[in-house]
Amino acid sequence: MDKKWLYLIVLSVIWGTSFILIKMGLVGLTQIQLGSLRTVLTAIILFSVGLPSLKQIKKLQWKWIALSALFGTFFPAFLFAFAQKHIDSAVASILNSLTPLATAVLGYLVFSIYTTRRQMIGVFIGLLGSIMLIMAGAHINPDQNHWYGILVLVASVGYALNVNILKKYLNELSPLAIATGNFVVIVIPALLILIGTGYFDEIWTVPEVQVSTGYIAILALFGTALAKILFNKMIQISSPVFASSVTYTMPVVAVLWGIFDGERFGWYQAISALIVLLGVYLANQRKGSGKKV
Repeated sequence: MDKKWLYLIVLSVIWGTSFILIKMGLVGLTQIQLGSLRTVLTAIILFSVGLPSLKQIKKLQWKWIALSALFGTFFPAFLFAFAQKHIDSAVASILNSLTPLATAVLGYLVFSIYTTRRQMIGVFIGLLGSIMLIMAGAHINPDQNHWYGILVLVASVGYALNVNILKKYLNELSPLAIATGNFVVIVIPALLILIGTGYFDEIWTVPEVQVSTGYIAILALFGTALAKILFNKMIQISSPVFASSVTYTMPVVAVLWGIFDGERFGWYQAISALIVLLGVYLANQRKGSGKKV
C-alpha cells in the first residue's frame, strides 16, 4: 500500500474519533476550557520528545510556523468546541469536509499551487456528498442550531491555509519540528486562558471536570500530538488536496461513533458517505486530464 494512503486511513480513524472525544469533553468542561486544555496538554506531550528538533527551524521560518500554529491548531480548537456544544459530532466532522475545496482554491489563488481538473472534480463530488450528509443530518435533528456549523466552516478555511503554508514554506522541515514549533508559539496564550477559566480550581473538586479531562488527554495525545506529526508527514509525500481530503473520510468514522453514542443514521447518509469516498479517490488522481486549473 502506498504510504500516503496508509497515513490517510490512520488519520481518518484518529481524527474521526476526535469529534466524539470533544463531545465527551464538553460534558464537564466549557468550550474555552476544552480548547485551551487541549492545547496545553498537547504541548506537554510534544515538548517531552520534540524540543531538540527545534534547531531545524530557521529564523525566517518562524513566522510561517506561527501562522501554521494559529490557523491549523489554536483557533480551530476553540471553534470546534463552540460548534459541538450545539451540533452533533458527526455533523461537525461532515461540515469540516469543506477543507479540501478551500485548500485547492486558496492553493491556486494565494500560493500558486496548481491542481488538476480531475482533482477539482473529485473535490466537488466529495463536497456534494458532504452537502447531502448535512441535509440528512438537519432533517434527522431539526432541534439543533445548525448556524453554529459556520464555526466549523471557518475552522476548515484555517486548516486549508495551514496545509498550503506547510507545503509551500515548511516542506523541508521534519514533521516533529513543525508540530513542536507550533506549540511553542501557542502554549503560553493557551495556558493563560486556561488559568483564567478557573480550571485549576475545578479539577480538584468537580468529578465531571476530572472525567472530561481524561477524554481531552486522550484527544491531546492521539488527536492532536500524534495526528499533527502524521499529517505533516503526509503533506510532504502527497499533494495539499490529497492531504486535506482526510476531512472527507473522517466523517465515516465520526458517524459510526455517533451511531454508537445514540445518534441516528440512515441509508441516505450511507449513500452520501460513498459519494464522499469517490471524491477522495478522484482528488488523488494527478494524471489523465492533462490540464491544470
